[in-house]
Amino acid sequence: MSASRAMQSIEDKCVPKGDLRNEIPQSVPSKPRLCLANSRDFKPMPRSKTKRIFIAFAALLAMGFIALNILAYRHAYAMMHFTAGSLRTQQPEKLTTRQKIGVLLHGVSLPRPQTTVSPSVLGPASTALTIVCANGIKLGAWHCPGPNGSPLVILFHSYGGDKSGTLSEARAFLELGYSVLLVDFRGSGDSSESYTTIGFYEGDDVAAAVRFAREHLPHTKIILYGESMGAAAILRAVHACGVQPDAIILEAVFDNLLNTVRHRFEAMGVPSFPGAALLVFWGGRQAGFDGFAHNPVQYAADVKCPILFLHGAADPRAHIDEARRVFAAVPGPKTLKEFPRIGHEASVVRFPDEWKKTVEQFCRQALQSPSDAPAVAK
Repeated sequence: MSASRAMQSIEDKCVPKGDLRNEIPQSVPSKPRLCLANSRDFKPMPRSKTKRIFIAFAALLAMGFIALNILAYRHAYAMMHFTAGSLRTQQPEKLTTRQKIGVLLHGVSLPRPQTTVSPSVLGPASTALTIVCANGIKLGAWHCPGPNGSPLVILFHSYGGDKSGTLSEARAFLELGYSVLLVDFRGSGDSSESYTTIGFYEGDDVAAAVRFAREHLPHTKIILYGESMGAAAILRAVHACGVQPDAIILEAVFDNLLNTVRHRFEAMGVPSFPGAALLVFWGGRQAGFDGFAHNPVQYAADVKCPILFLHGAADPRAHIDEARRVFAAVPGPKTLKEFPRIGHEASVVRFPDEWKKTVEQFCRQALQSPSDAPAVAK
């Protein structure tokens, strides 16, 4: 065999014929692939099962939302409608954990406020009166005259109370030489009805009392005094009914209904969202008004006469900064007096001398000074 043939034979044995790529078995991948362990066991969730889970979750949310609204509706009704023959729920701070749970589930118990004393507690000249509102609602009232020609102070009580709740202030005003008219809001004391709107329609009661006083009672000037809900009702009367007395004194005023409801949740030790907003919504719907628009801080912009704010620095129901917002909203002459270490209560009981001094000085200036007197905060 020649050398050239021998060389060709060796090449034929070492080098495969044709394209090397064509000789690679088709079962071998040309590129590496990611291989997951147990990939043969993985099965995607059927779409029908995913849809059923989603529908069940949505239904659960809807049922929770409906249940929460039913609970809020019941709570709002209990807070705004008085009952007969029941015991009043204690303040949240005095409730046990078990009692708080009961209140959260069933709502508060608010018996109709009753007046258990006679007008003679103010003095022998005191008389009981009935004030009839434009819509026929009747308001119970007590009148006790002061010296001839004295200004008349009309007093309005707080939520869940009656006219006897302002006896301490009325006696103090009598000692200062004023006449007094103590008024029951609708649903309380000697008045008709069995509900409250936390100052909204009570504004109409304030307007009716002022109209009655101007028409039937001797007076030189009229001063309006209100506590908490009574304060809100006075501002509502000024805003919605055009009431313009000669002076106003407000104690423990709240800035809006939503905030004061939130504070009650806080006193119970539970979050206020979304319960407070739902209570305000359903309470307003039940009574026929927008609860979110019941804002004394907005009503205050219509006050033109001198006004005195009395407020406890430690008030848990109407915080002091809320009172300051209402104070700031008043465009006319105004005074703010803060009492230290006082909660949502009558300052005349805790600081009688300081209360009398503050009120006497304010009334003297308000009834004699020009309307452009400067604002003062103490």
